[in-house]
Amino acid sequence: MEQNRREFLKASGLVAGSVILNPFTGYGFNSAVGDTIRVALIGCGGRGTGAAAQALSTKQNVQIVAMADAFKDRLDESYRSLTAKKYKNAAGATVDIKTKVDVPDDRKFVGFDAFKKAIALKDVDVVILATPPGFRPSHFEEAVKNNKHIFMEKPVATDAPGIRKVLAVAEEAKKKKLNVVVGLQRRYQANYREAIKRIHDGALGDIVGGQVYWVGSSPWMKERQPNQTEMEYQMRNWYYFNWLCGDHITEQHVHNIDVANWVKNAYPTQIQGTGGREVRTGKQYGEIFDHHTLDLVYADGTTISSQCRQFEGTYNRVDEAFVGTKGRIDSFDGKKTILKDYKGGVMYAHDDKADINPYQVEHDELFDAIAKGEYKFADAERVAKSTMTAIMGRMATYSGKVIKWDEALNSDINLFPDKLAWDANPKLMPGPDGLYPVAVPGKTVVI
Repeated sequence: MEQNRREFLKASGLVAGSVILNPFTGYGFNSAVGDTIRVALIGCGGRGTGAAAQALSTKQNVQIVAMADAFKDRLDESYRSLTAKKYKNAAGATVDIKTKVDVPDDRKFVGFDAFKKAIALKDVDVVILATPPGFRPSHFEEAVKNNKHIFMEKPVATDAPGIRKVLAVAEEAKKKKLNVVVGLQRRYQANYREAIKRIHDGALGDIVGGQVYWVGSSPWMKERQPNQTEMEYQMRNWYYFNWLCGDHITEQHVHNIDVANWVKNAYPTQIQGTGGREVRTGKQYGEIFDHHTLDLVYADGTTISSQCRQFEGTYNRVDEAFVGTKGRIDSFDGKKTILKDYKGGVMYAHDDKADINPYQVEHDELFDAIAKGEYKFADAERVAKSTMTAIMGRMATYSGKVIKWDEALNSDINLFPDKLAWDANPKLMPGPDGLYPVAVPGKTVVI
């Protein structure tokens, strides 16, 4: 489709007063959009700010017109960053993105309900959802209800009830033909796309085994501050609480687990594994484990080994490798992305010299489709199932049991607080010693 959205709508004769009927969705949106795509940023931390900058660095005329966060200081910091920096877009050109940020005070929303106010704005076409993952199901639901195109970060939930909600909302998004891109950026990375296309075309034969890794160091941690309520502390230190993060197997290792599912073109039927807290044992690290090791077992009997850990001063690897009946791939790391047969022949070797940053590609392709009035992206269901795979892995390591797909997906254990308020308590609370309850394999119930 060569026409931009405005031209398409005019040619179709669908301009009528202040509302245009989108021929792809059947739902109305504001005609004042014209050639400008207006975006609301929900979640103003580092990843949300980065995603907003990438949206503003596309070829389209994109504006950030609303911002929302639970914390005012996070919103203010993000606004300062977006209005102070210049970025290089995918073509290498410098973009002065501050000229594309139009967020007066009355379109800056703070608090637990801030997302609803920003999403409800009629002139918003796209929402970026980048809060901690525990909020993703409800924010995704609100965005689809308001007929917005969506970029949302991974993972898309932290428990099975959240996954079921995302799967249901994903169906609504498909019916409305709302573009949904989710930030598992390997799906938008040239070496992965090219190599896995060849794998699916049979270059390696049947995939019979593999390994996926995210083994590295610990991320940030926030110390408790004086006068913080328990809710604020957990929200500030969200990486270490499962209702917000889902453990690092879900928040981080989902990238590699998704590659395993992508290569197999399937999802595990069962998972078993082990994990624990070997290094990070202090109260500031909440409840999550610092290492997980899994066997992902697929319906055809293939087992993919999975490792993720966060130890300082140890061997690091963030990568994947697979073995097939005709050949193998030992790494997806840039120029090391090579498909080899068992006689030493090279079937494919990737040259990454011209590759564009996949974080940018996600936004380039999403906003290109929106500008052209095309419906091309429906990532939510796939990412929900890969997120569920990671949650299954957490269930396996926390319980020490073999966890099967159907029983995991149907679990009714809901990690989310019964009430969201600064003076309300999350479900997980510290003991008198300040330590949080931690899963004990063989005792902890996960389903």
